[in-house]
Amino acid sequence: MSDAYQAALSFLYGRIDYERALAMPYGSELKLDRMRELLARLGNPQDRLPIVHVAGTKGKGSTSAMIAAALSAAGYTTGLYTSPHLDRLEERFMIDGRACTADELVRLTDQLRPVVAEMDREACLTNGDTGPTYFELTTALAWLHFVERGVDAAVAEVGLGGRLDSTNVCWPRLTIITSISFDHMKQLGNTLEAIAREKAGIVKPGVPVISGVTVERPRCEIELVCQQSDAPRVQLGRDFDFAYHPARRVDEGPIWPTIDFVSHTAGREQYRRGVALGLLGSHQAANAALALASLDQLALQGWSLPETAIRRGLAEVRWPARVEVVGRRPTLVLDAAHNVASIAALVQTLRESFSARERLLVFATTQEKQVAQMLGLLLPDFDRVILTRYQNNPRGVPPGELAALARGISEVPVQVCADPWAAWQAAREQAGEEDLV
Repeated sequence: MSDAYQAALSFLYGRIDYERALAMPYGSELKLDRMRELLARLGNPQDRLPIVHVAGTKGKGSTSAMIAAALSAAGYTTGLYTSPHLDRLEERFMIDGRACTADELVRLTDQLRPVVAEMDREACLTNGDTGPTYFELTTALAWLHFVERGVDAAVAEVGLGGRLDSTNVCWPRLTIITSISFDHMKQLGNTLEAIAREKAGIVKPGVPVISGVTVERPRCEIELVCQQSDAPRVQLGRDFDFAYHPARRVDEGPIWPTIDFVSHTAGREQYRRGVALGLLGSHQAANAALALASLDQLALQGWSLPETAIRRGLAEVRWPARVEVVGRRPTLVLDAAHNVASIAALVQTLRESFSARERLLVFATTQEKQVAQMLGLLLPDFDRVILTRYQNNPRGVPPGELAALARGISEVPVQVCADPWAAWQAAREQAGEEDLV
């Protein structure tokens, strides 16, 4: 790791980072004025990009990855901005499936430094506040990177909510809302309708909206926002639908699911049968249907998207930590499920696509989550449980607290490990070749 690269990381990580903060503000404490000012001083790079903007409680990252993969397969140089990253910061800034390089990150960060320093000084003089946050800077960095590399399209995933998210300063070609369920209630509201209103904050006048929200009350909220913005809405269950054919016994080898897709847009009915997916689970089938509906909408706008490219993109997309099989004998599955809805999707996928003899769960989570409900869904499907915590995030729930909750829910044997490495070592020692971890 070069000194310049380490300095760039230190500069970015040294900003206010609400992804790791114990308390995450929203509402009156977050505004887009500072983000708009930052981008204006950088020449408004987002205005030079054809953008697909994606929000939703779950599924927005996977849907974004599928759309980007299909656009790349069709020959368009495609940027993909997602968060958080799994391993390295550069993963947030992808072009045609390849992460930004360390040298590019250094150069882009150097472009930000003088602008940030000036905004810091002005903020200190006027209101005693600080300048741009970590997420604001990474978002600006993504737009700069995509413009400098001359991408043909950019797919941007919302970080949190929608209305006040730092990505919500762009004017996209297409807006997508994948799903609405409970998460980040302190920031977004404690009803599905309130959460839907926040997510629908990315809707722009006249810009088509693809919605995967089918639960009535949040769906109606999104419908109302679209009507008020004169934004055409393409709705799952009305304008398009799908049937999922799950992969079976995935632990025995790489077997992939398929979907059948039907759309009723543009005055015609269109069928796609046997579309192979590179991601497992009925929730990913729903995301794939959203991606297909979105690609069809882009085709109506004049984008050249051959059927072979669309199918290749969805079949070849890989998205880490989404029911990702990372090892065999024993089968090792990595999943970043972090709310009740995504835990339910994980459990369903494990049931329908894996056939292990015994199942061992290694689990950690953060504060302000519905931890008891999440464990209540997980524990009945596992024979043993190892509880641990994140190493570098102060919001991690202590494993002792997790153990107390787990023992109050189930009689499944529970082991507490102080750190992830100890948890991994314990799992390796306990799992047999025919088991699943």
